[in-house]
Amino acid sequence: MRATRGTAIDPAAVDLLLSRIRDVPDWPEPGVMFKDITPLLRDPEAFGTATELLADVGRDASGVVDVVVGIEARGFILGAPVAQALGAGFVPVRKEGKLPSATSAMSYELEYGQATVEVHKDAIAPGERVLVVDDVLATGGTVRATVDLVRAAGAEAVGVAVLMELGFLNGRERLPDVDVHALLTV
Repeated sequence: MRATRGTAIDPAAVDLLLSRIRDVPDWPEPGVMFKDITPLLRDPEAFGTATELLADVGRDASGVVDVVVGIEARGFILGAPVAQALGAGFVPVRKEGKLPSATSAMSYELEYGQATVEVHKDAIAPGERVLVVDDVLATGGTVRATVDLVRAAGAEAVGVAVLMELGFLNGRERLPDVDVHALLTV
């Protein structure tokens, strides 16, 4: 793994984050090497470091970030403290059928089918500046759909901040029109 943000990350911070990400072979299916961030979340220093580095993406965006959008489910865990650090609101983007009020939805293709993400229609206002946060950028489908939801609300997606990018899946290629910042790339 390597760090891949626009600005350099302290090598000690990279080492700390890497030391708290566990490889789980053959999960959720044979041949997959799952990157488990639960040890990172358990460690207050590592979790705080990740939060601050992700928040720096919002601080680096030209202008104020009004809203941080976290993608279900680990994007909630990372996005909420990032929003707090930025003094911004937090909005969850959920899988279809999980939100209780009127929603806007965006469907996208998976390698094995289709999925849909939703956001409350009143959660993001036109003109707001939004930072999208998630744990992993893989194929880019979920992040693409989320950016599209933000824009459909009339808001500006100022960037995407992820803890880790699975570079070999080329997810960044689905996002040529938004700044993508990954703290680590595998």
